[in-house]
Amino acid sequence: MSAGAVTVDAPSTRAVAAGREPALPPGPRYPRALQTLGWIARPGPFMERCRDRYGDVFTLRVASEGTWVFVSDPSAVEQVFKGDPRFLHAGEGNAILRPILGEHSVLLLDEAPHMRQRKLMLPPFHGKRMRGYGELMTEIAEAEVARWPIGEPLELWPRMQAVTLEIIMRAVFGVREAERLDRLRGALRRALDLTTDRSSMVAFAALGPDRVGRLRILRRALDPVDELLLDEIRSRRSDPDVAERDDVMSMLVQARYEDGRAMADAELRDELMTLLVAGHETTATALAWAVERLVRHPDKLDRLRDEVAAGEDSYLDAVVHETLRLRPVLPIVVRRLTEPVEIAGHLLPAGASVTPCIYLIHRRPDVYPEPARFLPERFLDTPPGTYTWIPFGGGVRRCLGASFALFEMKAVLSVVATRARLRAARPASERISRRAITLTPSRRAEVVIDSTDGAGV
Repeated sequence: MSAGAVTVDAPSTRAVAAGREPALPPGPRYPRALQTLGWIARPGPFMERCRDRYGDVFTLRVASEGTWVFVSDPSAVEQVFKGDPRFLHAGEGNAILRPILGEHSVLLLDEAPHMRQRKLMLPPFHGKRMRGYGELMTEIAEAEVARWPIGEPLELWPRMQAVTLEIIMRAVFGVREAERLDRLRGALRRALDLTTDRSSMVAFAALGPDRVGRLRILRRALDPVDELLLDEIRSRRSDPDVAERDDVMSMLVQARYEDGRAMADAELRDELMTLLVAGHETTATALAWAVERLVRHPDKLDRLRDEVAAGEDSYLDAVVHETLRLRPVLPIVVRRLTEPVEIAGHLLPAGASVTPCIYLIHRRPDVYPEPARFLPERFLDTPPGTYTWIPFGGGVRRCLGASFALFEMKAVLSVVATRARLRAARPASERISRRAITLTPSRRAEVVIDSTDGAGV
């Protein structure tokens, strides 16, 4: 290894080996614009073709994102997730989100600032505090299912968006008053619609985060959201009963860094936007995929319904895990290299990004026999692997809301399975389609509801 290179097998040390220079693994040779088009238009087939031709490690060049080195071998993923965060920057790798989330977002920070912010934000999403949201999640899901039309096609994905947005506004933001809920719901919906569609992805990829952040159309969507959130933050700070509240915003208002300092308003705004973007679209899409898969496997839907009705949740867990394996919402995680790093036998140059590919890892036949099949049963006796089931990333950068998202998926799916009799609107499975950075059902998870509220179930 060349002088100055870092080996992630021993992340606290530097290894030197003469005669080696950093180099990129092979990958497609066609122009960056065509590689970007393949990545945006048909990400699944594009990644699979690259893996079939170049193996478990290959290089892609994507517009303003620079150079990505995809890895899909579990041992390489372990190297990345155990690597020294001084040399593998996830915050830099997430820079495309800066115009929306803001510079203080935990997703965009690295090293000590990231750990300091993560430590402050983690407590509300674990243990008793998180489980306390179960009743609210069930209530919101039941109200949504009760509104579904009977006997006609329904696009479930936007309905799941409505559910997860309501959960965030009430459990995370803690907004209670009807007028405030209506105003915030409308502003958030307009901002999310603009920032998460495919055209936005193209613009972000082509222009880069700095230029996108200056776009007037983006500011027109985000400014009303910022105004409402900052007003809510100021109101919460002055609330004499804030210590009695159990929503995440109230907990973060009271949280203190080790030096006793509270988060500034701008910091709180950025973290609340992070929780919104990271926890709304992704969970809604995962729920839509779960139902899309279940209605095409009626025997598995029946089993889920029966076991949930009996108060059992092992199959529910398995359905959630298998959905996130077969249909991960995000296809990759990204680490920007600050120095040359050796991964999977390749000495990679500083400035490149190493990219554990969730999509490809989850489809390895040596880990998951018949990987294209929807088989929740595979998780009944075998727990998800730390480096082979990674829908939430891993290591010190594993999504801090992972437990919350899994809990939310189970709560909502339990209601859908027991309160609605569902079937597929069309026999053919829905293709994987890109929406900004997420992978969604191509027909928005279209179903038909034969009955609701338990009638006929």
